[in-house]
Amino acid sequence: MSKAHILIVDDEPDIRALVEIALSRMGLRTDSAASLAEARERLAAQRFDLCITDMRLPDGNGVSLVSEIQKQYPETPVAVITAYGNAEAAVESLKAGAFDFVSKPVDIAVLRKLVDTALKLRPREGAESDAATDTDQDATADYGGLLGNHESIRQLRDMIERLARSQAPVHISGESGTGKELVARLIHARGPRASGPFVPVNCGAIPSELMESEFFGHRKGSFTGAHRDKVGLFQAGENGTLFLDEVADLPAHMQVKLLRALQERAVRPVGAETEVPVNVRVISATHRSLAALVAAGTFRQDLYYRLNVIEVRTPTLRERAADIPLLAQQILDRLCRNFEISELPQLDSEALKSLCEHPFPGNVRELENVLERAVTLCEGGRIRATDLQLRSPAVAAPLTGNGLEDQIEEIEKRAILEALQKTRFNKTRAAELLGMSFRSLRYRIKKLGLDDHG
Repeated sequence: MSKAHILIVDDEPDIRALVEIALSRMGLRTDSAASLAEARERLAAQRFDLCITDMRLPDGNGVSLVSEIQKQYPETPVAVITAYGNAEAAVESLKAGAFDFVSKPVDIAVLRKLVDTALKLRPREGAESDAATDTDQDATADYGGLLGNHESIRQLRDMIERLARSQAPVHISGESGTGKELVARLIHARGPRASGPFVPVNCGAIPSELMESEFFGHRKGSFTGAHRDKVGLFQAGENGTLFLDEVADLPAHMQVKLLRALQERAVRPVGAETEVPVNVRVISATHRSLAALVAAGTFRQDLYYRLNVIEVRTPTLRERAADIPLLAQQILDRLCRNFEISELPQLDSEALKSLCEHPFPGNVRELENVLERAVTLCEGGRIRATDLQLRSPAVAAPLTGNGLEDQIEEIEKRAILEALQKTRFNKTRAAELLGMSFRSLRYRIKKLGLDDHG
């Protein structure tokens, strides 16, 4: 691949020289401009792989250049140089479509990481011709479980493509079970950080007193029980993506520390004297309204603006009921592969009708649970409406939370283990004792991770 070509736009000769020297040492070609007018001339004359622009220019500002490049040269990512501590300017540039930003005085190590990441967006040679010969491929085939033909899903897939080319913080809102983590994983997988780690964190599952150590790490001896240095989640996500699920559950003291980490792009491990730079993209999510929590005074407004630079909403399954047959088929295919079921069960017409008419308060996650249960109950390779055991919305809603589902799973595990022990692990006799088919028992044993027993 040919050398990447970078355009540097800044009216300060010293800044231009510093950036040019740093990039030339990376083996990159550079061109420069001292104003918006000069930048437009350079962009019109040739293609650039990256543009780095100052926020303040003699004849305008960097945000307007970001917007112009987004419209006229969408294949060229733009990074913005902002004044130190000017969080508003950084957020404004990201909202306009900037790939990322770097603060003055420019830290060369940070700049190099930014450039390395941005250049991963360069299309490989021959990619266009490859795409041209691949037009018959199913447009949804490369989107994991984010299947569907409803307009809301089509728009969501388009949004993922745009967000994958940016480093802007993204906040994903939507009801439980709508696939918020899946969207975060797709943004990560389709962007320049795909080769780096994806670190999912459930903010509501970490005890408050352990949060600082979990997020930022700690030094040996910094508190009782700290027998060795520990790497925090931010450092674990270096060069990758940190996904903060249920971010609304963060207590007030962690909101302050998270805000600083995002602003400074550095963390201080518990017991350390200095901060450690981190290069990680943050994507957050919650099923609650952050705006409402800000209004209620339980979530910091400044952190909200930092996390919610770009908001993405995952649609409910109720909104796209026409996608249920496609999703159901995909889920059944996956269940059969995962649990080595040779005969793929088919939904009869009444069962499919029942699924399409059900409101699914638990969304896609509830659909998956319903079909898992139906696979274990059905006989003769056909799933009937009675096998679905669809609950009324009033009953189904509380079952979508993990707590009750976990309790039900635990009861099921105990019942299967007791039956296996009573029959000296004869699965045929255990299935008879439990009143289910041998195939259903074998599936449940695999699903519940009981293979090692007996």
